Amino acid sequence: MYALPPAPAPAPRRQLFVGTALACAAGATMYGGMLALYMRFRQSVLAAPNSVWKPKDVKVPEVATNIMLLAFIGIFVFVQWAVYAARRDHKAYTVLALSLTALLGLAVINAQAFVYHQMKLGLKTGTYEMFFYGLTGTFLALMIIGIAFSIVTAFRFLGGRTGEREIVSAHAIYWYFLGAIYFALWFVVYVTK
Repeated sequence: MYALPPAPAPAPRRQLFVGTALACAAGATMYGGMLALYMRFRQSVLAAPNSVWKPKDVKVPEVATNIMLLAFIGIFVFVQWAVYAARRDHKAYTVLALSLTALLGLAVINAQAFVYHQMKLGLKTGTYEMFFYGLTGTFLALMIIGIAFSIVTAFRFLGGRTGEREIVSAHAIYWYFLGAIYFALWFVVYVTK
């Protein structure tokens, strides 16, 4: 008697990757709306004669903001290295790349804290300050989530779950999203002022 061949293996489910991509799309929409409100309020304030958007005595420390932008180049290299190493079952290199990603994420948070310290803005002094802290505070919250994502991913690989490479790809997508968010923040808030 002739039998049919077995059915092909089902396609791998990629819920974590797709979920991370959808969360990043939702986050980009939220942050884009926040930046649009910032630009709208800035334009309405600057449309009035003799009006000032950013307080005159406040200076943006551009070196620190540019260093944060450059740190994302290193982050992108490390997250892609983690994906490369995970696909080749190099557990040590994957964990090293994930650890370096978290370390550079901490460096970005430290640089943002330096920006806060140098600018010395009050919390309730005006619209600019409200938007500045709203945008940068949201970015810092997203950075903390990214660092936690790096730590969880590294511990999963250290624990022996090297077959689950999807989490490393989802991790990379999240950090690319953070880089795009910071580039928009850098250009709108720190460069165009």
